[in-house]
Amino acid sequence: MIGIWANVGAVVVGTAIGCFFKQFLQEKYIETLWIALGFAALGVGLQSVISNMPKSNYPVLFIISLAVGIPLGTYWQLDDRSNHWLSTRFSSKLGEGVATASFLDCIGALGILGPVVAATNGNQTMLYTNAMLTLVCGIIFGTGFGWGMLLETPIVLVWFGGIYLIAKFLSANFFSNAFVVEESIVGGFLIAASGFSLLKIKEFKTLDMLPSLLGPLVFFLFKNIF
Repeated sequence: MIGIWANVGAVVVGTAIGCFFKQFLQEKYIETLWIALGFAALGVGLQSVISNMPKSNYPVLFIISLAVGIPLGTYWQLDDRSNHWLSTRFSSKLGEGVATASFLDCIGALGILGPVVAATNGNQTMLYTNAMLTLVCGIIFGTGFGWGMLLETPIVLVWFGGIYLIAKFLSANFFSNAFVVEESIVGGFLIAASGFSLLKIKEFKTLDMLPSLLGPLVFFLFKNIF
């Protein structure tokens, strides 16, 4: 599981480097970083959707996932509760930062298949590659949002560790290319929504969208059973 710890360490080291640089930047330059992050998230999200949509064998699945997942998240008030907790301890914008960074670092081929490959044949290459990208994201997000970005570390650990353990002890076949495609489409919309929020084009409660990621998971779980 060394590749998983490399990703966790990348968040910590990247955040630390970003916080070091933050003290030399004026607030107006930090604001421009949020704009850069917004464009980056928007671009990555749209690229994930556009590149995976033609590969989808279930073109309605992402619609159902979003249509069910977002109302569920709204009902559970995930965004409001998280932001209330964060605002009393850090800053009101931190929730957006943690959510966006987590989407970028965890959702996609590297974030899903990396732990699977590591669990099945011990190859850590994909996890190491993802860790390098996470390090760069950590530096940028650490500069923009500060030490609060360390809250991403348990998310990364649970995400990669959970996938690793499922592939190791249950079934690696569950994480098929078809599943990765569908999850990447839904995740792409969530990343793009984070980009819109950071750019202040349209404020989305991105944490309320998190249950949408369960759509492909539940669908393929039932598909494999029946």
